[in-house]
Amino acid sequence: MLVNSYLPVDVKKTILGLKHKRKHLVKRRKSTLQTVTEAPAVALDKAVSGTIQVSQKLPGGLVVKKTEAYWKMLGPGLTTGASDDDPSGIATYSQTGAQYGFGLLWLAAFTLPLMAVVQEMCARIGLVTGRGLAGNIRLHFPRRVLFFSALLLFMANAFNIGADLGAMAKGVQLLQPKLGFTPLVIGFTIICLGFQIFADYGHYARYLKWLAMVLLAYIASAILAKLNWHTVLHNALVPHIGFSKDELLLICAILGTTISPYLFFWQTSQEVEEQILHGKKNLTARRGTNKSELRRMRVDVWSGMILSNLVMFFIIAACGAILFGHGITNITSAAQAAEALRPFAGNATYWLFAIGIIGTGMLAIPVLAGASSYALSEAFRWREGLYRPLRQAHAFYGLIIFSMAAGLAMNFIGLDPIKALIYSAVGNGLVAPLVLALIVMMSSNPKIMGRWVNKRWVTALGWFITLVMAVAGIAAIATLV
Repeated sequence: MLVNSYLPVDVKKTILGLKHKRKHLVKRRKSTLQTVTEAPAVALDKAVSGTIQVSQKLPGGLVVKKTEAYWKMLGPGLTTGASDDDPSGIATYSQTGAQYGFGLLWLAAFTLPLMAVVQEMCARIGLVTGRGLAGNIRLHFPRRVLFFSALLLFMANAFNIGADLGAMAKGVQLLQPKLGFTPLVIGFTIICLGFQIFADYGHYARYLKWLAMVLLAYIASAILAKLNWHTVLHNALVPHIGFSKDELLLICAILGTTISPYLFFWQTSQEVEEQILHGKKNLTARRGTNKSELRRMRVDVWSGMILSNLVMFFIIAACGAILFGHGITNITSAAQAAEALRPFAGNATYWLFAIGIIGTGMLAIPVLAGASSYALSEAFRWREGLYRPLRQAHAFYGLIIFSMAAGLAMNFIGLDPIKALIYSAVGNGLVAPLVLALIVMMSSNPKIMGRWVNKRWVTALGWFITLVMAVAGIAAIATLV
């Protein structure tokens, strides 16, 4: 309000002075209140800023920056490798250690380069062509080859999903025995479907990436088991095979678990999804790659495969030291492995194993269902991609729902989980060599890959892997039939 102009000058000055003083007091009171309120946050802000400045000046600051840069490089390769260690794979590794001790530890080192080379070829195909693996097969080979491969993949993955859902429910019951099996299996099915269908792809990819870290539980459980590392490392580096029927079957099972067709389709499609996430939404924009992208991909793929094989190594080692050492040689599930370890390795190992079963299932099941959907959707030229909302890709998400429903049903029709894994192994044994041959031919074809074709040694190793998987598939089928 303006001061009345009719008042004497000295009165005006007095009134204006009082108003100014009052405003100053209000302002000071407000400032004091803000200062008190902000004090904890200001202190925290200064502490964080000071820590960052100090850490950047110290030699360790460089380590932090490099670690952050490395983590940003990781993506499809990490989640693909981690999903390989699903509850079914954990059961296979546990049985290997329980039945043969440290005798087959060398398989971890043997399969690592084979896995990494195959997944690197798949990733490179996705980066260069801008298409998923099934889309490339459809373009360059007879369609019946793709349909046969995709259909077998769908069936094999459905059996695997069923076994993993059951294993996750059993894993929860290890921690909370009073919870019912049926609601747990149904609950996990709904949760996995919800993440795949309704989660934004950027958030979904980060969820898978962080979930891969649950595999560290198995490394920790093996360390807690207090192994004889001299004996462990000797068996890890010196291969030996007894050529018994059971041993050959386990070797075939490990090869089928680590070099599995669903990983091929998932890896390629996820490289395409990552390109779309970074703005390359049409095929023309996605075609071609560069050295920087290939370097990132290679770091990512090898990191994922190293993590996967380290987990295999530590599970076999822990079960070999504890279960084999105490005469427990027959393990049929990951949950049984956790229960068998508890009396000898303690509650910590038991809890880590149980938590690992749940976490790896949450990671692997979406990958299994997604791989089937990518393969069939690209085969039929339907709209596909987790980056698409539900209304834009009904067929793609419908296939995911069918995969999950089939896996869920297998837990209620009386199908033994071990038989489900056997059927899955037979399907993979038929599909893997065929798809591997197609991958090697495409990745070594200059018309498809341009300057990014395989080097000669990569192609040679690719054909060797195809031969190994063909022999393993034939041997597994012959042994099981």
